[in-house]
Amino acid sequence: MDKINEMRFGSGTFKIIAGPCSIENYEILYETAKELKSRGVNMLRGGAYKLRTSVHSFRGLGDAGIMHLAQVGKEFDMITVSEVTQIDKVEFMAQNIDILVVGTRNMHNYPLLESLGKITNPVILKRGIASTYDEWMAAAEYIIESGNAQVILCERGIRTFEHETRYTLDISAIPVMKQKTQLPIIIDPSHASGKSSLVSSLAFAAIAAGADGLMIESQVNPLESICDAAQTVSPETISWILDTVPDLRLHLTRMKL
Repeated sequence: MDKINEMRFGSGTFKIIAGPCSIENYEILYETAKELKSRGVNMLRGGAYKLRTSVHSFRGLGDAGIMHLAQVGKEFDMITVSEVTQIDKVEFMAQNIDILVVGTRNMHNYPLLESLGKITNPVILKRGIASTYDEWMAAAEYIIESGNAQVILCERGIRTFEHETRYTLDISAIPVMKQKTQLPIIIDPSHASGKSSLVSSLAFAAIAAGADGLMIESQVNPLESICDAAQTVSPETISWILDTVPDLRLHLTRMKL
């Protein structure tokens, strides 16, 4: 696989990143990757360092989780994606993981952003929980000005007064950010909705709005997930979304003609 080409977002391409919120053990990650790969997914996500609101929640396997992800990614020839939370882990992760993610809590962690500007790996920058478009763009510029132009924006929902969903997915972010920048933008419908039943609908809405890709939480046994089980979907759901993407994008292209 030409990993450089496989990691390119935008310019007419469309990518789906899928995998568990948290890596629980090697076996579950392996089986999840096996199922996703068989359905056409080539990008595997998995969290190893989890920033949790409650100290009593599962906070990941740490370095061991990263090595599990690296090994499984190599086994199935998949691009690996994981969140980096600390400056002192950037080099270690850059050596073992293909794409690093800056989570919503760290969007304003400027020293971390600057350190990510010094590596060659692509970086997915999630929008802050209550950040404006300009603040989001300013955070991206910290990475770019430090030397790494491979930034991918990720809208993952913002905090509003609504409680029916975990957050409120801001679909407007897609066309607005495409006017502001040439950086690709992907959508995380899992964190935005907090409900697996809503993930597909939000994914299709994002595609219709012109998103360059999706990042979705998926596991072989979603309801048994230690972390975010309520918003985790099965590989079968991922397959259905993947099968729908070409027809939907073709229809949208014809509408623009």
